[in-house]
Amino acid sequence: MDLAKDWEPDKIRDALNAQLRPDPISVLTCDRAPADFDARLSASARRYLYRIVDRRAPLALERNRAWGVFRPLDAEAMSDAAGVLIGHHDFTTFRSTECQAKSPIKTLDQLDVSRHGEIIRIETKARSFLHNQVRSMVGSLKLVGEGRWSARDLRAALEARDRAACGPVAPPQGLYLVKVDY
Repeated sequence: MDLAKDWEPDKIRDALNAQLRPDPISVLTCDRAPADFDARLSASARRYLYRIVDRRAPLALERNRAWGVFRPLDAEAMSDAAGVLIGHHDFTTFRSTECQAKSPIKTLDQLDVSRHGEIIRIETKARSFLHNQVRSMVGSLKLVGEGRWSARDLRAALEARDRAACGPVAPPQGLYLVKVDY
């Protein structure tokens, strides 16, 4: 934010937190930024987390915080297949029809799938993502976890460069922007 007065960052943090109470959000730190700083364009990477809970019982505490999948998924197969998407590719298949990006070509630096009990964590990192790219990749990885797709099928979907080749788009519940690197 641009301020008329030169406030100390700690004072700004405390003032913001006072206004945010009692909502479950807090500002941890504030820093001064260069005059040419742009929150979107100055980012060197964005990190997202997607959470899937694969169990028979419906979600209670995790409702609206994860994707409830009511059958066991093979997280190891999902992890192996995820490697297909890492790197510099045309991600048209995983791009929303409403995406406003000039190019579907992106570099995906990380796509890790890991199991933690009944929770499957999908962590991803890139400089930028297409609209719905993460949720589209997660939906396709779910098909791998169900045994309906293989890594080869995922590669074929990527190479098709066709939205129709994508698996289902995962619901927004479960998607978290974890960090933006500058």
